[in-house]
Amino acid sequence: IHHDWDNADRRELTSLSAKGLEWLACEHRVERVGMTYGKRAFDIGFALILLVLTVVTGILYAVDVLKFRNLRAKNAKEPIWVEWGASFFPVILVVFVLRSFLFEPFKIPSGSMIPTLLVGDFILVNKFTYGIRLPVINKKIIDLNSPQRGDVMVFRYPEDPSLDYIKRVVGVPGDTVAYQNKRLSINGQPVETTRIADYLHPERLYYSEQYVARMGDVEYRYLNDSDAPAFIPDAARFPYRDNCTYNAAGVVCKVPEGNYFVMGDNRDNSRDSRFWGFVPEQNIVGKAFFVWLNLGDLGRIGSFK
Repeated sequence: IHHDWDNADRRELTSLSAKGLEWLACEHRVERVGMTYGKRAFDIGFALILLVLTVVTGILYAVDVLKFRNLRAKNAKEPIWVEWGASFFPVILVVFVLRSFLFEPFKIPSGSMIPTLLVGDFILVNKFTYGIRLPVINKKIIDLNSPQRGDVMVFRYPEDPSLDYIKRVVGVPGDTVAYQNKRLSINGQPVETTRIADYLHPERLYYSEQYVARMGDVEYRYLNDSDAPAFIPDAARFPYRDNCTYNAAGVVCKVPEGNYFVMGDNRDNSRDSRFWGFVPEQNIVGKAFFVWLNLGDLGRIGSFK
């Protein structure tokens, strides 16, 4: 799968003060993706091909086992349709089941989830935690658990379902999420937060303010840039937009039923629900939980929250 990449665009921000018109220039890095390996369109195509191969090789395998295998001489060479078709069925079936219903790998190409996930991390996504879904069409057929606050979730981007995003769930259906002056509150209660040592971005050689937050049983780190504005520029027109109130300090949203509010851990370098709205339940892909490889830092291998 190949998902998207970070774009940087510079916007001129203006504010009217008592002294007159003050021009502020600030860098607003727009993150269009959370992961890569490919566009969801390609991913759906691959899933469909895998499904077709499983069905076709399964039929060939069944026909061979039930009829032709007993008719062949003991040491006779297998016909081509068995050698190149039926014999691959067990392997294809295992890959199909693993990838469609259990775990799917992704690669992180952008920095929206720093410091939890870094560029170059290869991660695994649990596809059954939130219920069993049919491959290709992503329709849930067995309901298990629901996303919880603090979960790192992979989903299809609401504005373009051909893309996969990864963000942290901060609001579940019925929650009132307030992000004011870069501080997060849920249902009127500030999220427990502690300032720790600043985070150094080695590839850019600058520091971000770093915090530890706790949401239920989940403790995680997130970043803020002191020079980035608190207000949300260029918020889109999205479904249930009337549930949100934008002001100079940020945004307050009431999460509608069947939807979730998500944010990147790199708060000032993430385009998320603050900008494009809620994630519908039907867009959910799974819960990210494990870094299985980072070629630049093998020490990153392990689970995360």
